[in-house]
Amino acid sequence: MANSKQTSKGVGSLAAKTLQSKSASDIQKSLAGAALAQKGTSKQTGSEMEDVASKVLKSDKYAADTKRLAGSVLAQSNKKR
Repeated sequence: MANSKQTSKGVGSLAAKTLQSKSASDIQKSLAGAALAQKGTSKQTGSEMEDVASKVLKSDKYAADTKRLAGSVLAQSNKKR
């Protein structure tokens, strides 16, 4: 089933900046890559990235921008999973 949700322009911009940042963590870059991969497509988040994004959203140790990326990635997940 195709995904009707896509990464917004704002999150896409944040994701691009994150991928270019030398100080971004591996998790931030993974989330940013997943968000960009879904920009302008009907791709859905894979189960592994769903788990990562969910853990980021539940944790207090991540910054707001990281949680924003995680939220976008999770919003595009397979609802049946």
